[in-house]
Amino acid sequence: MAQALVIGGGPAGLMAAEELAKAGHSVVVAEAKPSVARKFLMAGKSGLNLTKDEPFETLLSSYSEAADWLRPMIAEFDASDVQTWARELGQELFTGSTGRVFPSVMKASPLLRAWLERLDVAGVRIRTRWRWVGWQDHQAVFETPDCRQVFSADVTVLAMGGASWSRLGSDGAWAQLLHEQGVPLAPFAPSNSAISVGWSSYMQPHFGAALKSVRWMAEELDSRGEAVISETGLEGGGLYSLTPALRAGADLFVDLVPDLTASDLQARLTARNSKMTLSQWLKKSLKLPPQKIALFHEMSKLCALPKGLEATRLKQLPIFGAGLRPMDEAISTAGGVPQDALDDGLMLAACPGVFCAGEMLDWEAPTGGYLLTACLATGRWAGRNAADWLKRTA
Repeated sequence: MAQALVIGGGPAGLMAAEELAKAGHSVVVAEAKPSVARKFLMAGKSGLNLTKDEPFETLLSSYSEAADWLRPMIAEFDASDVQTWARELGQELFTGSTGRVFPSVMKASPLLRAWLERLDVAGVRIRTRWRWVGWQDHQAVFETPDCRQVFSADVTVLAMGGASWSRLGSDGAWAQLLHEQGVPLAPFAPSNSAISVGWSSYMQPHFGAALKSVRWMAEELDSRGEAVISETGLEGGGLYSLTPALRAGADLFVDLVPDLTASDLQARLTARNSKMTLSQWLKKSLKLPPQKIALFHEMSKLCALPKGLEATRLKQLPIFGAGLRPMDEAISTAGGVPQDALDDGLMLAACPGVFCAGEMLDWEAPTGGYLLTACLATGRWAGRNAADWLKRTA
């Protein structure tokens, strides 16, 4: 029986551990935090979005530049497989109108408990408060509450997340340790990020209000989905998929009336009663809620809107001063271990016997179940290939 070590107790790490245990190996999962899967549990507080129930090629296209790299991994553990996996853990599921799949209980904790029980039965041992600090004489070194621990493993899977939400464990500190081993890395960057906007006091009454039925645009990317006006800017699923364009410096625009064409809007504007103010027309004729009207005025005053261009601005309102929030606040990150640093089985070329999985890898995807699907798929892939490598090198 070989000794396998998995560093990182999130979904990717737990999936890798399960595959190694299935192959008959002794498995230890080392987690730096006091408990495993903290980011997974946090994501499940508002309803755990497991995957997106859609055709494989449509699902794969959401991984943009990394789609070809991830194709074989997700093909072996796609949206259908994620649902089967969750049901085997005793979870009833439902699919929303957009194809997003959730546990019926809308929580992550029952699924995680069932998964940890299954791992325990399989013999997987979990060590919490074990922070990996590198290797010494080919042995993994950990800082623990009691003392420094040195662990000898026949194979290792690294699954320590990206560089956002450091309070939950994904702090990216592992990057320096891999750099010291000669592993090339892509710099971290925010993904699925909220937006910073420097509001005037005029917007304060609308903090917490949702902008619904809008279309967001940044260069070639667009997204129809809501966002919430916050004290620091804007946040919500409608904006997250635009992060790659905004990260590259693109300007952000919003269509406040996506169900009306520009010509229909102009016709309504032309027919406006001369005694009706613009705000009254926006409210009574277009039936815009107060937060949309406030956003329109907030941004229009910054660009000295010429009379007669109101319809154009309603269809393409610039969000002046928009920028990404700090990376640690982002839901996920791009960057990390690139494809060319790994073989097809996700083993590091610079460190034979060491595999990588999950958000450590250099890929990104929008929210909506895509992140968790790829973490599970890459964890499974790394675990299986780590077991195969042990077989080949025995």
